[in-house]
Amino acid sequence: MTAIPSQEPINLDQPRYDQSTYWGRLRHFSEFTNPLNLLATNAQLDAAKQLVADYRAGKSTADVEEVWKAKGLVDSTFHPDTGEKILLPFRMASFVPTNVAIVAGMLMPNPSTATILFFQWINQSVNVAFNYFNANKTTVMDMNETATAYASAVAASCGIAVGMNSAVKRATNLKPLTQLILSRSVPFVAVVAAGTLNVILMRQKELVDGIDVLDADGNTVGKSTTAGRHAIAQVAISRVATSFPIMVIPSLVMARLDRSAWMKANMRWRTPINLFTITGSLLVALPCAVALFPQRASLPISKVEPKFALLRTKDGRPLEKVYFNRGL
Repeated sequence: MTAIPSQEPINLDQPRYDQSTYWGRLRHFSEFTNPLNLLATNAQLDAAKQLVADYRAGKSTADVEEVWKAKGLVDSTFHPDTGEKILLPFRMASFVPTNVAIVAGMLMPNPSTATILFFQWINQSVNVAFNYFNANKTTVMDMNETATAYASAVAASCGIAVGMNSAVKRATNLKPLTQLILSRSVPFVAVVAAGTLNVILMRQKELVDGIDVLDADGNTVGKSTTAGRHAIAQVAISRVATSFPIMVIPSLVMARLDRSAWMKANMRWRTPINLFTITGSLLVALPCAVALFPQRASLPISKVEPKFALLRTKDGRPLEKVYFNRGL
């Protein structure tokens, strides 16, 4: 490739867009979660990883835009802690296509108990996989701990969904529209409650053992349970923010449309419209929710364990902040 001397070198240790602003994080995660990233072949992914490595080592004179494109593919495909390729169905770019059918199933009108149990089980199984593959990997759970967390999340999700659905059906004194809206809100409440529990259970070792924290130069300076708590809380909040529009907006839209004369005369369009609404909600909600917090989070030294106050930078100054990967 031909060198372009006028271009300033770029810092690949930082995302392309300013992570101190919501807009910058939104632009970053919109590219990060783009389902089109899944179309890259293994050869293209390996080439992108090699290009990024060569650029870091000063061996590449590739165009800046080409480097950023390669970096985007690397970030969305390879885990930041391990450098290993994340299994394709559980990359964040797979979140939308993986969840469309699941959400459609959970939002089916008048579901039977068996239907509720099936789709809540499927949903929590997928959540466990996303949590496992995208979590901070500096503290890893063994298979027994993972299996226990999975079983607990599924049991909680199914119990909440079935219990709430039964309660709504027994509330015969409510207006039909109110009862319809409540019944279609059951999946949201179940997903939020179980999803939050899922994150906590799947990452519980971070609360006990802590996660690796780094200095400004990227050097590991120890493990912090405080950082672990912040990482889990931020991911849980992001999951709730993702679930709200996905589980609520399609239900409200379809509840309104189902009462219209047009829909009653054109029921063949119900499923396509429902899937379109769900897909649109997923595409918009995911980057907006994930962007609530930077992936490379930080805490001031005063907010973490006292042991870090004794540490110094390479030039002898006290550390001001520690940094950590919060996971997704």
